[in-house]
Amino acid sequence: MNDRRAFLKLIAAAAATTAHAAPARAQQPAAPAPRAAPAIRKSTLMSMLPRDLSFAERFAIARDAGFEAIEIGTVNEAERAAEIREAAQKSGLRIHSVMNADHWRLPLSSGDPEVVNGSVRGMETSIRNAVLWGADAVLLVPAVVDAKTSYRDAWTRSQRVIRERLLPMARDMKIVIAVEEVWNKFLLSPLEFARYVDDFESPWVRAYFDVGNVVFYGFPQDWIRTLGSRIVKVHIKDFSFERKEGRLLWKNMGEGEIDWPEVRKALDETGYTGYVTTELQGGDAAYIKDVGARVDRFLAGQKPVG
Repeated sequence: MNDRRAFLKLIAAAAATTAHAAPARAQQPAAPAPRAAPAIRKSTLMSMLPRDLSFAERFAIARDAGFEAIEIGTVNEAERAAEIREAAQKSGLRIHSVMNADHWRLPLSSGDPEVVNGSVRGMETSIRNAVLWGADAVLLVPAVVDAKTSYRDAWTRSQRVIRERLLPMARDMKIVIAVEEVWNKFLLSPLEFARYVDDFESPWVRAYFDVGNVVFYGFPQDWIRTLGSRIVKVHIKDFSFERKEGRLLWKNMGEGEIDWPEVRKALDETGYTGYVTTELQGGDAAYIKDVGARVDRFLAGQKPVG
């Protein structure tokens, strides 16, 4: 009881002191801290780097241009794959993704079982490359619609092969199958792309979104907002249109018709924090350094060029 009374007296005394003290200057509420943009990381394709140089020299050019990682195509030769791994380790750059090589020549959607078998073998090699190099995803063009393969068949055949023959290996190896939309007359809208990925109900099948590939029939920022967290990797390229001649021209980043600040805003809104990989024409060290600077401006929410 005595302790309780003493405690109450202390509270009363503190209240009285506060009441008679000179009023402190009112403090303005602190402004909310600006929300940090997602830590998107820079990558380039091995094919953009000078092919007459060694792998070690090519990695060094990418590193000196400010890139943090490399994406590389499938390699069948064990000795060459080991050389690439060693070059990456010495450079300090990560190989974050493998671009599968056989999905055009041997599409999963083919009606020929031997073609499909060859395509599966190519993906198996790509997955093993990814494990060897420390990558976490393999880019896959899932199907090709052509005169012999209907849209419906491309959908059902490719999903069946991925689900039954590729997904078990990818899941065991912990490698994401990153499905890309490209000029294959397939996955022609963001809603359709989202549904295709969702059908697998697996975290090991996700979307590899290419900013440039959709400008024929849509706006990349719309696709990004629709696909949202399904996106695991992003390719960046640029184009301009000569509408009278019906031509599409490859351009350096920022020199085409893509609204890059809006693309950056969409990536921010969806919380994307993966790699953006440049897929442009190749060039020498000075050119690669310029491309890296353009990516920096894009990531800062600016136009890649003034």
